[in-house]
Amino acid sequence: MKTIRININGEWKKLKVNPQDRLIDTLRGQLGLTGTKEGCGEGECGACTINLNGKAVLACLILSVQTDESRILTIEGLQKGLELHPLQTAFLNESAVQCGFCTPGMIMAAHAFIRENPEPDMQMVKECLANNLCRCTGYEKPVKAVLAAACSMRETNHD
Repeated sequence: MKTIRININGEWKKLKVNPQDRLIDTLRGQLGLTGTKEGCGEGECGACTINLNGKAVLACLILSVQTDESRILTIEGLQKGLELHPLQTAFLNESAVQCGFCTPGMIMAAHAFIRENPEPDMQMVKECLANNLCRCTGYEKPVKAVLAAACSMRETNHD
């Protein structure tokens, strides 16, 4: 066992993890953050996308020990109390949620993307979401949602 220290959704925590523990398993099992989904477990579907030090990464491909002293943001960390993040609101308003399995990964990929590209165009958003597989939405509505959220975030200086 190894002790790691991570900032998870704004709160520093010390955790004991095995060297072979994947981050997704630590998030879901040890921390109870079940918004991050495991789809393929091979880095192909994007369902487990989280933000690690501001970058969108796949939690199924990262060992927990690699995140020592890192900042991790999951879908649970976007919402502040009862107030949804603009990305969450946009996904609801644009009806970009069907079964919902891929939604957290898409939102977290978009969150990191918008921070680096606050004024994206449609093609940029399509490329951002290309690594997140969805069998329900057809991608048109999630793309519209990300564009709407980027606009809202610019107008309100929201992170």
